[in-house]
Amino acid sequence: MTPSAADEGGSPPGPRARPPRPAPDAAEGTPAPASPSSPGSPEPVRDPAPGRGGTLAFVESPVQLLNVLEWAYATAADGQRARAPRTADRPGPGLPGSPLARGVPRQPGPRDQGAGAGPGPSPVRPRPTGLVVVVLAPHDPMSRGQLRRMAELARDQGHEVRWEEARGGPTAPVATVGGLAGPLRRARRIVIGDPFSRYVQLLLTITRARELVVVDDGTATMEFVAQLARGESLVRWHRRGSRGARDLLFAPVSASARRMLTPNDRRSVEVFTSFTSLPVEPPPGVQVRANDFAWTRSAFGPPRISRGTDLVGTSLVETGVVDPEHYLGAVEELARAHGATRYFAHRRESAEKLRRIADRTGLEVVRPELPLEIVARRGPVGRTVLSFPSTVVHTLPLALAGTGITVAVCDIDPVWLTEHASPRAKGFLSEVTDTARDVRRLPASPLTAP
Repeated sequence: MTPSAADEGGSPPGPRARPPRPAPDAAEGTPAPASPSSPGSPEPVRDPAPGRGGTLAFVESPVQLLNVLEWAYATAADGQRARAPRTADRPGPGLPGSPLARGVPRQPGPRDQGAGAGPGPSPVRPRPTGLVVVVLAPHDPMSRGQLRRMAELARDQGHEVRWEEARGGPTAPVATVGGLAGPLRRARRIVIGDPFSRYVQLLLTITRARELVVVDDGTATMEFVAQLARGESLVRWHRRGSRGARDLLFAPVSASARRMLTPNDRRSVEVFTSFTSLPVEPPPGVQVRANDFAWTRSAFGPPRISRGTDLVGTSLVETGVVDPEHYLGAVEELARAHGATRYFAHRRESAEKLRRIADRTGLEVVRPELPLEIVARRGPVGRTVLSFPSTVVHTLPLALAGTGITVAVCDIDPVWLTEHASPRAKGFLSEVTDTARDVRRLPASPLTAP
């Protein structure tokens, strides 16, 4: 049984603005410039290797990998706090929350040597942390390219990255699952980025881990917690009904995964999320830990801020939720009303749609190479960032805290929804906006055209 590809995962991404260009797999071979950790970065909490009961993380999108890095950084900081003597109420230098870590840009270090010579691996690697990140590679070229660059950043933090061509042909799933069975059985802790992924659900039936951690895969985390609390089957919010025989065949695996993600006296479950205002109470025993993007803030920035306005794209058209003509009309109206000059494309937006946006609005379309939280921290970034309901209205205010940048969200008018949109779509998109903090809200009413 071949698991399906992961669905929409989250934030658009990238470093510097650039015109639209194709992103073939050839671009994957170019590693991202190394990103040194800040001088005060906490000493990593080192797990034993997975063969001796360490940590395995499974990711299928760049934003999932970013959030695994944030989780690893926060876990290391928590461990350092637990070991440090309590001599004062204030956090010490190097811990997230300290003035040094947040207020002083990082200084050049050994890993910056040779940076001017062009892209390449970091000259200095930190000691291994024992965290092994398994990339279940998707087909989409943009996602693959961003994952390659995020993998280089993960290696720069001392984490091992294992790239699996999990969807490389009819026999790929069997080979991937077979190759991971041993490490899965031995791992003490499993970290996953997408509990809705059939691949991940299949892998969860193999593991004996005593600790499970779910990190954000965009706004889907909100729906995951709600479905887990209600004891429902794990189904993506934008799916309409059952797909038929395939779903029925996979139902026992999904049910087993849901049981694995329910804590008991033998297994703990943690949700590491930037969505601190969840629409429902998590199930009893599920620990929720806040992701405040401390690693991103410590490793990048502060950004150079331009006077303009940037607009963040979404793949709601590609997932069949929003009508393309209404979406194009809304983008055009927002750009005109707010003087936007750049459009940061979601990695799943089609080339044809982006061409129409550029032709119709005059916006410079940027195909980012990293998640938008990193792009924005690097800069340049507009003083105002506009978005439709999506992950970034929750994550950007955290990543850009203290910079003075305004994040604004434009509501989705119900008339924009397609006839194929799930009954859950309207309420879910409203929840995404309603639970966002530190954002400016823009009405959809003036944008109902065409």
